[in-house]
Amino acid sequence: MNGTRIRTLLVDDDPAVLRLHSAYLRDVEGFELVAAVRTGTDGARLAADTSIDLVLLDMNLPDFSGIEVLHRLRLVREWGVDVMVISSARDGFTVRQALAAHVVGYLVKPFTKEAFVARLTEYRAERGKRPAETPIGLAQGEIDRLVEPRAAPAVPSTPTALPKGLADSTLQTILAALHPTTPATVQAIADASGASRATVRRYLGYLADTGQAAVSHRFGARGRPEVLYRRVA
Repeated sequence: MNGTRIRTLLVDDDPAVLRLHSAYLRDVEGFELVAAVRTGTDGARLAADTSIDLVLLDMNLPDFSGIEVLHRLRLVREWGVDVMVISSARDGFTVRQALAAHVVGYLVKPFTKEAFVARLTEYRAERGKRPAETPIGLAQGEIDRLVEPRAAPAVPSTPTALPKGLADSTLQTILAALHPTTPATVQAIADASGASRATVRRYLGYLADTGQAAVSHRFGARGRPEVLYRRVA
């Protein structure tokens, strides 16, 4: 980002929430609040301005839904603006439509200031690593937990809890090599854990399927996107 502040728009129908989140945002390094509005119409109109980098978007708005705002922004600016959902809506239909529009995060209300600051700080780090106007999406493990928050199993504590061919000791080694906020490639995880790339891929597939690892992609100028993994707390 080279010191550039991320120009941010807040869209929420509740004036108390706008005041609270505006105050939160002022305490996050690297962000600048441009405006705070209460309708989808105003949100879509202001976010169409190319000076807006990030929209913090509620799904439940008085005129039309946040999903409609998302669709309008993708039509007008494609990937030129990032959107992070901040909403109490967590039904499968809403969450998966947001996924299809490549939101960069989904914070479910209510949440703490610490969670808000942590997610925006993580987003800023991710944004600084990717090429301009390249879409990044919400990891599938995070989507699954939003739709079915109690479905993700705990980390298996014994080898008998794992599928055939997986060992608990190797699983714990690979988990230890994953970082909760900084995603890493298969090669980096293999180097850190001492396991082969093929072994790491097999265990990462299991961790992603069970919601213990989040999968994302880094898009380069040419070729296929690079797959990245991080540990889910």
